[in-house]
Amino acid sequence: MTLNCSAPLRAIVLAAGRGERMRPLTDHTPKPLLPILGRPMIEWHLLALARDGVREVLINTAWLEDQFPATLGDGSRFGLSLHYAHEGRDFGGALETAGGIKTALPWLIEGGREAFWVVSGDIWAPDFRFDPKAAERFRQSGQHAHLWLVPNPVYHPTGDFDIATPDGTLERLTYANLALMRPALLDSVAAGQRSALGPLLHQGLRKAQIGLERYTGRWENIGTPAQWAALQTPAA
Repeated sequence: MTLNCSAPLRAIVLAAGRGERMRPLTDHTPKPLLPILGRPMIEWHLLALARDGVREVLINTAWLEDQFPATLGDGSRFGLSLHYAHEGRDFGGALETAGGIKTALPWLIEGGREAFWVVSGDIWAPDFRFDPKAAERFRQSGQHAHLWLVPNPVYHPTGDFDIATPDGTLERLTYANLALMRPALLDSVAAGQRSALGPLLHQGLRKAQIGLERYTGRWENIGTPAQWAALQTPAA
């Protein structure tokens, strides 16, 4: 395959989860479609992707998956072309993060693209930039993934990965579910099979194949109805 370094990267927005911690809100509405400040939380990502030059986005779905195309349509009103991978219909349920990405991989790298954006549809990160310059740096790095990290939320106090601070010490932070990835990260994963992402990331870090970066903007992984309700009032 001839690599196409000039084509804008495509993105996958992960939206197949059940949202158990958010019940009963998610009994009838997928978590990424719950509104924050009057807009379904997944739309914050779609608008940001379009603003930053991404034009094609795939959303993987499973729980109440028919609601996604019914709500978001073909993406034209966001300035995007939206595609859907219906894991519930095609595979009987969600494939987990690595399985979902691997199954969508032929589309994500179509046309010789070397890399792609990954973002979870059930986080809120309104200040994040899907920066084309960051994507180009990643492409030139040869790394398998580049992850953005945030301070550990209360529900995950032990964090995920260690990152160096300016004084040379290590700080434990949490994966923000925002990343750039390359197909090689998923070489050991079979398409159409359930597979978790975490072990692949830890393995890649041990092999020095993954870059880490702090994200300092607003970020919420909305885990409870009370936390969701608290975000419905604009900050003063």
